[in-house]
Formats: sequence, C-alpha cells, structure tokens
Amino acid sequence: MAKLPEYVGPCAFGIKMGVITPGCDLFGMILEAMQQCTRDNLLDDGDVVCITESAVARAQDNFVSTDDIAAELLKKYHVKPDSRLGVLFPITSRNRFALILKGLAKAVPQGEVIVQFSFPCDEVGNMIFKPEFANNCQSDAKFSYEEVRDKCGHPVTKINYPGYYQEIIEAEGARAKIYFTNNPEAIISYQPDCLIISSVHDRLKIQKVFDDKTFRAITLQDICSDPSKPAWSEWGLLGSNMSSDNLLNLAPRNGDVFAGDVQKIIREELGKNIEVIIYGDGAYKDPVSGIYELADPQPSLGSTPAFRDGRLREGIKYKMLADTAYAEGKSLAEIEEILDKVKSGGHGQSEIVNEGTTPRKLEDIIASLADLVSGSADAGTPLVLVKGLLSKR
Repeated sequence: MAKLPEYVGPCAFGIKMGVITPGCDLFGMILEAMQQCTRDNLLDDGDVVCITESAVARAQDNFVSTDDIAAELLKKYHVKPDSRLGVLFPITSRNRFALILKGLAKAVPQGEVIVQFSFPCDEVGNMIFKPEFANNCQSDAKFSYEEVRDKCGHPVTKINYPGYYQEIIEAEGARAKIYFTNNPEAIISYQPDCLIISSVHDRLKIQKVFDDKTFRAITLQDICSDPSKPAWSEWGLLGSNMSSDNLLNLAPRNGDVFAGDVQKIIREELGKNIEVIIYGDGAYKDPVSGIYELADPQPSLGSTPAFRDGRLREGIKYKMLADTAYAEGKSLAEIEEILDKVKSGGHGQSEIVNEGTTPRKLEDIIASLADLVSGSADAGTPLVLVKGLLSKR
C-alpha cells in the first residue's frame, strides 16, 4: 500500500495481531506490527498507536480470583465471615460486576450482603426495570426487590439482574437483601459493617457522604490496588473484566509507563515519533438503548505525556463561516482563503468562530475511536493506528 494521499483526513486502522497470552512479549508484537505498517508507508510522525487495555493486562498476567477479593476484605478491611456488607449502586453486568459480587459474598458466608440499586437504570444506562414500569417511577421512591420482582428486566439481554445478583450472593451462603432507591444515604439504616461503593464515575463524590459514619466506606478502586501483590492495578477492581468462572482480568497496571516504553521502542527501532494510548471503553451513549458504554473509569488507562495536559480538540465553526462568506457573495477561492486564515489565527473557545463547537479531551476522542474500530466483539485488532488527529497531514 502506498502512503495515504494528502486529501485523506483523520482516520483509524485496526491492526491484526497474534493471540496475546500472559507473559508474552507484547512490546515485540507491537513492534512487529508497526514494522509492517512502516514497510507499507502507513506509519508517520504524529500518529497515535492505541492498544486495548485487556491485551496489556493479559500480557502482564494481571488476574485475580474471587478468593483473592474475599481474602483482601477479610485481612485489609477486617470484614468477618458473619459481617453485613453494603454494596451501593453497582452496575448491572455479567462481565463487569458479577464476579466482583461473588468475591464480596465469599467474604461473608455466614453474613449478609445488602445491595442498593439506583433506578430505573444503573450509572451507565443499563435499564434495571422494564420500560413500562420505569416510565412511571417517581425518582424519590424506594422499592424492595420483593415488590418489583416481576418488573425487573434488561431490555437488551432480558436478564433480571437483581434476581441474578441475589442468586450469586446466596450461592456463597450469605443472605441477600436487595432494594432500589436513588438516595445513597438510605443504606445507613441497614447498619453495614463495611460499605463498598460500587459506582464507577461518581464513587469519590458518593464516598464523601459517608466520611463521618461509624462504618468503613471504600470504593472498588480500593480493592486489589496493592502494588506488593503479584496482580494489582492502580484502578483496583474498576475496569476489570470477567476472564473465567472464577478469574477477573484487572485493568493494566502502570499504564503510562507501558505507553512510554512503546513510544521509546518505536522511536529507537523505526525512527518514528508517535504517541501511545492504552484504551478501554469508548465514551459514547447508544441512542437506542440509552446505554452509556463507559464502564471503565475513563476511556484511556495509560498514555504518553502529550495527552497529560488535558489537550482539547477544538475547531472553528466551519459551516457557519462558509455560509456567511457565501451569503456575502464571496467566491469559492475567497471562501477557502478565509477559512485557512481563520484556522491559522488561533481563537479562544468563547469567540464566535467557535460557536457551537464542544471542546473535548483529545485523549478521550482517540480512545473512543479506537474502541469503536476494534469493537466489543473483538475483531482481532487489539492495536489501532490513528492518523491525522495529532499530526497535520
């Protein structure tokens, strides 16, 4: 393949790689893929090489078991087998939360697990109640699971997640109490010995509600985040994925370091100055189901320093400027000259030429684009090459 022509704008390519296993030489595999891209004139300075977080974590052998989760609760947080655990605002997902809940329940086989769901959906948009019931719910209501058992159901998977979570808890010997309310402080009345705040994005804000309470309130990020352990992540259990019936694949550890090492290898071996992102879930919302895809704590779980200043992708209101110039009788050549001049001039976000444009973190845009290209079903392309968003081609 020849080098992309100048008239091609920003684009992304999924790059196929071999099977990634624990302990494999992922650096060597990425380098081999980029060597192929170089031979085909696809790799340029300013490109962004994106690698999916699950591939990095797998290569790091970053797995924990449900037994590991239970043991940490017992040892680090002084939970006892007959304790009462509170689980606040979990997301409803077999892949993301079912095994976490299993590990929590394993810690209290003679105790109780109290699960408080938000409603009518979880934090990332998964519907907990059937739409015909959810549409008539008052936001300040409170329901027990027994009251709404036949009204629970995910519109896509059709799974009754509260019932499924109850089965998980009871399978470990613990008692399950499940209810629904959007007031986080409602769980105080059940007097938990330890509270696990299980939301992904609002965890720290919610944790402050319980600062002065007698029980310990922790987040999922606090579990499996100990660097002295063989498997750990600075994100703890956040961003983890089901690997098998009893194993969770944690988010990659030291993501920024890994990204920097990839950048260095490609610069030294191929002479290309590229940036690197470790990407997770894309930050987008499905317009049909209402599900917000981002179950990871953020779209990027590691990157090279170019993205750490919160760089935004901004731009001029191209259509408005072109329409205005056309209405003034300008020729096509004059319109193009005006647009080039405005683009090169530099404008603040509040100026009229930027009206209607929304500044977004470039890191989030690129990570989300990479996730869309590779897809949740895994197209066998854990590596994505993004061109034209950092460099000006």
